[in-house]
Amino acid sequence: MTQNFTVDVLISGAGAAGLTLAIELARRGVSFRLIEKSNDPFRGSRGKGIQPRTQEVFEDLGILDRIVALGGAYPLQREYRDDGSFSESEAVLGGEPTPAEPYHLPLMVPQFLTEGVMRERLLELGHRPEFGCELIGFEQDEASVTARLTGPSGEKTIQARWLIGADGGRSFVRHALDIGFPGKTLGVRAIVTDVMLTGLERDAWHRFGEGDMQRQIALCPLAGTELFQIQGPIPLEGEIDLSAAGLTTLVAERTGRDDIHVHSVSWASAFTMNARLADHYRLGRVFLVGDAAHTHPPTGGQGLNTSVQDAYNLGWKLAAVAAGAPDALLDSYEEERRPVAAAMLGLATSLLDQLKRGEMRRGREVHQLDIGYPESSIALEKPERRGGLLAGDRAPDAPLTGAAGQPRRLFELFSGAQWTLLGYEVEQVSVLPRDGLHIHRIGRRGDVVDKAGHFRDAYALTPGDWVLVRPDGYVGAIVGLSDALALEAYLANVGLGA
Repeated sequence: MTQNFTVDVLISGAGAAGLTLAIELARRGVSFRLIEKSNDPFRGSRGKGIQPRTQEVFEDLGILDRIVALGGAYPLQREYRDDGSFSESEAVLGGEPTPAEPYHLPLMVPQFLTEGVMRERLLELGHRPEFGCELIGFEQDEASVTARLTGPSGEKTIQARWLIGADGGRSFVRHALDIGFPGKTLGVRAIVTDVMLTGLERDAWHRFGEGDMQRQIALCPLAGTELFQIQGPIPLEGEIDLSAAGLTTLVAERTGRDDIHVHSVSWASAFTMNARLADHYRLGRVFLVGDAAHTHPPTGGQGLNTSVQDAYNLGWKLAAVAAGAPDALLDSYEEERRPVAAAMLGLATSLLDQLKRGEMRRGREVHQLDIGYPESSIALEKPERRGGLLAGDRAPDAPLTGAAGQPRRLFELFSGAQWTLLGYEVEQVSVLPRDGLHIHRIGRRGDVVDKAGHFRDAYALTPGDWVLVRPDGYVGAIVGLSDALALEAYLANVGLGA
């Protein structure tokens, strides 16, 4: 009997994770609904750091240039001493861009601007979030999920092949599934607010009382806006006045200055920091992404980035299974992404400890360029490699030259919804063309040429090798000249059978 679905995918939550997933499904032609119980988009700056790996994701989604145009670089940290003198240092540490890693520093973009660009991109693809629409219940069986929604027009029931909980740290979906969310409260309560103020220049991230959790406060000019973000620890108990007058008083108490005046507050939050990780990311036909699956302190700027990359990992897999790939492909989502979140929680907690001591420097460890899935069940090497680039690693970029003489980049070849198969110095293509797979030969007789040797250096292949790059920019398989049959079997398992 044929199952009739209202949509393939119902996404509950239209923040960064839900929007990423929606864009991924939209550009693959998968039917979905993206619902959000709030009546309006999020208007705060909470996730303001866009890490280099997420910049690569945004390039693929077609929004990086817009994001960069709206944001800016992190300013210097200006740390004030009690006598009014100060020292300055880099807030983020990073080297120069390389051919393999074209983006090397985090961007500062307030979350509401990032999500605004994502909604614009989604609209270009013919879709928009449904605000004021709330998921209030669901049931699932082996074939589908039946969900109950409520909104301005009342209560409705829809049927979907899959339900995605992208609904934040207090996730209704996670609670309804009774999935454990173990972890710990970190003993820090803090405020983060977006304000208009006078008395400070916009050329620095102003920090006072570093290392003193009773007096610490930071005021950061938000790139792309006229706003400042105020951050600081507050007592674990009691009310906190987040009005303009209350914040002016708090700033004066902690800075010892009476010339800084908060004139208006556009968004404010007081929260207790937690580090928690869901026991499972999947239960049947229901998945968790983003903060619904992991919550963490904001130190290190990892949260929004990890959430975006969760959805980026899951989106192409849902589309592949919707098109006929084996359902087991979806099991690789939790297998790959949950260990990443566990490591991210450890990093963010460590950075919080540094912040308490007045030490706040962010280096390569927060850039997320070293994240990979070498232990994944969908990582194939034949023969097994020793060192260098491995199956499951992030696929590096490299500047190349097209056979017609024009410059090309590997990331341009990867861009889009397809898999990409690269043959290095191969004499002939031994894999049959098929829908969803782009094939390129790199070498003297190929359609692209590695004139400067950047591809050779980054990929360390032997002539005759093939590299299969997944739609999310990770290496799926590396196979030698004599292993074409293994590559064909791999392609069939991910829905790309000839």
